[in-house]
Amino acid sequence: MDNIVVTAQPSAKKNQNKLIKDIITNKYIYIMLIPVFLYYIIFHYAPMFGAIIAFKEYRPGLGIFGSPWVGLRYFKDFFTDMYFMRLIKNTLLISFYEIVFGFPAPIILALMLNEVKKDSFKKTMQTITYLPHFVSLVVICGMVKEFTASNGLINDIVAILGGERATMLLKPEYFKTIFVSTGIWQQLGWGSILYLSAMSGIDSEQYEAARIDGAGRWKQMINVTLPGVYPTIVIMLILRIGSVMSVGFEKVILLYNPSTYSTADVISSYVYRKGLQEFNYSYSSAIGIFNAVINFGLVIGSNWISRKLNDTSLW
Repeated sequence: MDNIVVTAQPSAKKNQNKLIKDIITNKYIYIMLIPVFLYYIIFHYAPMFGAIIAFKEYRPGLGIFGSPWVGLRYFKDFFTDMYFMRLIKNTLLISFYEIVFGFPAPIILALMLNEVKKDSFKKTMQTITYLPHFVSLVVICGMVKEFTASNGLINDIVAILGGERATMLLKPEYFKTIFVSTGIWQQLGWGSILYLSAMSGIDSEQYEAARIDGAGRWKQMINVTLPGVYPTIVIMLILRIGSVMSVGFEKVILLYNPSTYSTADVISSYVYRKGLQEFNYSYSSAIGIFNAVINFGLVIGSNWISRKLNDTSLW
């Protein structure tokens, strides 16, 4: 046992000296990281202390420490809330549709762009597909409202084809389709960047060997390109599964209305209404903690399954 300690200490000291030397050598890079660390500490980790109000009947006048302790009362209230099942169902369905239809979309686009040999056309398509990502979400939602209005572009097309005009955002059955499809359109090009980067790292000799074996473009894509980006796809899928319960409330709030609550209201939008509109801070914090715990469990579970099945994981 003593021998193990003696041999471990020099190794630890050596690693420490190596780290110090690296910091001195790349001091400017580490200085550039300081704002990033401060951002996460101030806006992500420090506010976590406030989560304690989920277990208290928080009153701003009394403060966090002065507010009375109520334990799991607000968690029980949420589980017995009349809207609980509706919120869970809507959140899971929207996330499911986004994974099924939205997750493969940038991969398919990246595969298509990777097959384009004419650089000018490839760059033009990349620019066109990237642009929606940089448009403000408020502007995007404003465009969606205009296009789906009864006298909007989409209804004009529907009328030409013999259909009836309707204000689509007032129809609960249309909300999920509009939400998911516009999300795919906005993030399609931006999401393909990572996969294009992974494809550029594939050894060209693999393509050459495939061509020598008689593989065409399609077989090269299936047998060389896809396996080359497979680890990236798995990692991104694990991260996406880890946010299944976190459907962004901003877009939901900008698009939904009381007539579409039955299919549009999700956990994050409910937290917004309860916390910022009804000032029920403790209740909304309890829902937020529940949401975070579920997402954390999904990340751990999907990572474990991926590691067992194909040895690819986040850690």
